[in-house]
Amino acid sequence: MKKWQFWLGVLISVFFIWISLRGLRLGEFWDVVKTANYWWILPGIAVYFIGVWVRAWRWHYLLKPIKEISTNSMFPITTIGYMGNNIYPARAGEVLRAVILKRREGVPVSASLATIIVERIFDGVVMLAFVFLNLPELAKLTGSSGFVGNIQQVAVWGTGAFIGALVIFLLAAMFPGFTSKTGQWFINRVIPARLREKTSGLMHKFLDGLASLRSPLNVLMVFFTSVIIWLLETGKYWFVMHAFNFEVSFFALMLMNGIVNLATTIPSAPGYIGTFDAPGIAVLSAYGVDQAVAAGYTLTLHAALWIPITLIGAWFLAREGIKWSDSLRTEAE
Repeated sequence: MKKWQFWLGVLISVFFIWISLRGLRLGEFWDVVKTANYWWILPGIAVYFIGVWVRAWRWHYLLKPIKEISTNSMFPITTIGYMGNNIYPARAGEVLRAVILKRREGVPVSASLATIIVERIFDGVVMLAFVFLNLPELAKLTGSSGFVGNIQQVAVWGTGAFIGALVIFLLAAMFPGFTSKTGQWFINRVIPARLREKTSGLMHKFLDGLASLRSPLNVLMVFFTSVIIWLLETGKYWFVMHAFNFEVSFFALMLMNGIVNLATTIPSAPGYIGTFDAPGIAVLSAYGVDQAVAAGYTLTLHAALWIPITLIGAWFLAREGIKWSDSLRTEAE
């Protein structure tokens, strides 16, 4: 908590919370929260955890060239990663699950991190696809909020970044020999001599983690699986919507899902506080949903996304008998 990055994230979260809640009439908001039918959250949670299971299968699929690990074994580690992202800063859950995978299955951390980065790139591409699929609808909105009014430009820049990263990773996977030689050339000229051997080893293990991308069929499978994952998560948005007195189309919720998850890439306090809520409320408000209803729904949805997976991930972590300690961080280096 002494690190400046943590406090910067907190300040950013406070700023986004202020944006999302300014002008909110607390009495109306409280009425919305009190009258919501929270039973609708239960099927939403069920659908969400089906998506988490598919995530575990996708990770198992990406790791197949390195080691065959069952989805049953990957699911607890996946939930631990979610838990870590929700309560630790800087998405530390990604490193946490890579370290646990090393402890349980002996997979090098750098190799599993390569697969995790691939996951995130495909997630970003799908999120941007959700936005672009709804650009005609987006153009009809009032765009009174900067989140909505500027999202087209943000989507264009984001597409360039994610597609560029995807192309680089695909080329690195398809031409491992050339990539290895190029990487070694830079290591020999940039990295101090005492660190070259270790850095070279990490690079080769990282490239091993990209092996699944050498097959076009595998790339299509990972992309298809990513689409299923995010459609299931949008399904949770749809179920939770029925707890409140408003209705928008499933495509509108896909747009909201894409925008809020892209916004959570902005540094913030753990749990994406503010960076999830402000754009979510802004999108619904642009669709004509009353601010109190939009705020009640978005905050409830955020809690429904955060609490169950965090509790289950914490339970699985406790079963592992480890904590995010100095010794664990040493294993991640």
